[in-house]
Amino acid sequence: MRGFDYSPFYRATVGFDRVFDLLDNVAGQTAGNGYPPYNIEKAGENAYRIVMAVAGFADAELNVTQKENELLVTGQTAPNSEDGKQYLYRGIAGRNFERRFQLADHVKVVGAKLANGLLIIELRREIPEEKKPRAIQIEAEVKPALTH
Repeated sequence: MRGFDYSPFYRATVGFDRVFDLLDNVAGQTAGNGYPPYNIEKAGENAYRIVMAVAGFADAELNVTQKENELLVTGQTAPNSEDGKQYLYRGIAGRNFERRFQLADHVKVVGAKLANGLLIIELRREIPEEKKPRAIQIEAEVKPALTH
């Protein structure tokens, strides 16, 4: 698959190199097998939620790790979880997985829970005070008075 050329956008933007690199990375990733399925929800102005269908996994078999702007969710089934079961048909996938998400700046994981076969990861964007917009006062230049 051929990458998209972002060079025309560089003329009108400053400091967005990382954004275009992320777009290239996302476009270049293979679609994979789509396992496990997930939803990304907006839960508020600065709140987000990732909901993953992880049926068959116990909470001890799941790991959620954030490193800088990347969220990594992995599932590792216990080695002897079969307990000698003999399946005639196995439609519930219990295979190991690794799913990565690129997070925007200042987005942090604030919690994760497993309920009814769904892993729910709560995210919040917390913009530091120094990064929030602020008004800059414009001062008028004072000209010296003419004396005769």
